[in-house]
Amino acid sequence: MRHTWRWFGPKDPVSTDDMLQAGVRGVVTALHHVPTGAVWTPDEIAKRQREVATTRGGAPSGLAWEVVESLPVSEAIKTQTGDWRAHVGNWIASARNLRAAGIEVICYNFMPVLDWTRTDLGWRRPNGARCMRFDLADFAAFDIHILERPGAAEDFPEEIREEAARRFAEMDAGRREQLAGNVVFGLPGAAERLGMADVRALLESYAPVTDARLRAHFHDFLEQVAPVARELGLRLCCHPDDPPFPLLGLPRIMSTEKDYAERLAAVDLPENGITLCSGSLGARPDNDLPGMMRRLGDRVHFLHLRNVRRDTETVPASFFEDEHLGGQTDMVALVEAVLAEEARRRAAGRADAEIPMRPDHGQEILDDIGRGGQPGYPAIGRLKGLAELRGVEAALARRFAEAGA
Repeated sequence: MRHTWRWFGPKDPVSTDDMLQAGVRGVVTALHHVPTGAVWTPDEIAKRQREVATTRGGAPSGLAWEVVESLPVSEAIKTQTGDWRAHVGNWIASARNLRAAGIEVICYNFMPVLDWTRTDLGWRRPNGARCMRFDLADFAAFDIHILERPGAAEDFPEEIREEAARRFAEMDAGRREQLAGNVVFGLPGAAERLGMADVRALLESYAPVTDARLRAHFHDFLEQVAPVARELGLRLCCHPDDPPFPLLGLPRIMSTEKDYAERLAAVDLPENGITLCSGSLGARPDNDLPGMMRRLGDRVHFLHLRNVRRDTETVPASFFEDEHLGGQTDMVALVEAVLAEEARRRAAGRADAEIPMRPDHGQEILDDIGRGGQPGYPAIGRLKGLAELRGVEAALARRFAEAGA
């Protein structure tokens, strides 16, 4: 695996110097300041590449921008409304500019409205660490009583509705505002700007978009972008829904192995691939992560390795982001499946035999606590996860070498 690190740009408190000390080989980043639907210009791409390649002191870092995460797909594209065709054209133009700059892997998602959803961004663990958590009853309290989405109560079991009502009644104004802010934080770059009226308007724009229609819109998008990726030598990899079940009455179409198999078959080109995120997919008990890697590994272009622990074996379920080797996904088996896929690729002479991987998220520990970084992306917590994953990889690589793989 090629070890990479997600970076949110010059304002990220985790610097290129920190990445160097972590020992990563490449950087995953994006132009977060460019409005969704606009073209990523060569100048802006080159500027970010220079930032990645430079330490705080101005010396060369030796690092390069290797994976884009994410080149956003606008809500207009997903709903096929407004300037959606122009947005697709701009997405393709951005992809062309990225490839001209030497970048070969683009991660994106097709989640309606929210990129990810959590109810707690700093949930305290018994050892004092902090992590992100999705609590179904808290989310129901937000959806039913704060957002007041029509029909929301019907989307939750009776016991969750009752618990949500009890919790909401006990919340003061500050706690209600905090919960709403945590949920809305999953709107990229919009956590401080969107109020409940804005969220309701976004949801209303999806009223005509059924599950089947969103799938059709995704296929339309793939039919336009995947051939361009093939022409350019780009690998596109769609990130799964996070969490992988319906929320806010919106369709979710990238939550299971079946979903991925359908999207891959819809435009059956090698460039139309997968970001295998073990944390997102692991929030469902029916997702077999090592099995997915074995069965779909030929199209896995990017890996997010993290772990979650579910409160129940239901769908949906509450969960929290556990230590990388501590959750319910068998991380050793998953890494073994990744190394087996890489061995197959090397034997076939594939240029992409080494799959980029980043230690996804991490618990806030030690000096991470109070540092004020991007939620889910602490320096020390990710470094701990990377070290654990490296240890697993090194042990398994020896076994593969001894077996002659």
